Amino acid sequence: MSKYSIHKADSRGDANHGWLHSKHTFSFAGYQDPSRMHFGALRVLNDDIVAGGMGFGKHPHENMEIISIPLEGDLEHADSMGNVTVIKNGDIQVMSAGTGVYHSEYNKNPDKPVKFLQIWLFPNRKNVKPRYDQMSLQAADRHNQLQQILSPNPEDAGVWIHQNAWFHLGKFDKDVSVDYQMHDKNNGLYIFMLGGDLLADDQLLGARDGMEIWEADAIKLRAVKECEFLLMEVPMEIHIQE
Repeated sequence: MSKYSIHKADSRGDANHGWLHSKHTFSFAGYQDPSRMHFGALRVLNDDIVAGGMGFGKHPHENMEIISIPLEGDLEHADSMGNVTVIKNGDIQVMSAGTGVYHSEYNKNPDKPVKFLQIWLFPNRKNVKPRYDQMSLQAADRHNQLQQILSPNPEDAGVWIHQNAWFHLGKFDKDVSVDYQMHDKNNGLYIFMLGGDLLADDQLLGARDGMEIWEADAIKLRAVKECEFLLMEVPMEIHIQE
């Protein structure tokens, strides 16, 4: 029998710095909740809005897999590996911090906000060589089906990371249903709702709600009305190879 826990949208940490408005699913910076530290290897899920022309100055990371999924606007990335890029809605960006990297993220536009998901996963290998990648996704590939956008395998669809994790996006019309099959029985699934209403194993989720599911082989998903969501399958135990 699978187990689950639901995180309602309004239960998240709320940090409004003026130039940045961030909702934290898990403990982050000034928001600390001992019951919301991480879900297996999923350490950070921040729902960020950055004001026009503003952003995060150069700062360091190490031994973390960092994924950015833009939802609206244009986000400019620069890092110590020499990458300077702009990502927008429809793109996914990944950075393996490994032995250490500096990067900055700014709203490319001075007159409108940029909205994006900032996601951190614990890696399964420590002190890897830092790497960066991004790609553009086809929106049609998630219409009424699950679109794989991340995996542990460089040859698979989407970007890859140093972790036994799979991410999928779905944008479903009303009454469309699918069973999500877990890739690894030791993994759990975190569902994050971008919009609309979805039944996940008969539990109703609305916009910006989240749901943790573990000890499951498959999860039944059905759109109550048009909806969009992100699935994050991650290991429930954290093992980092030295």
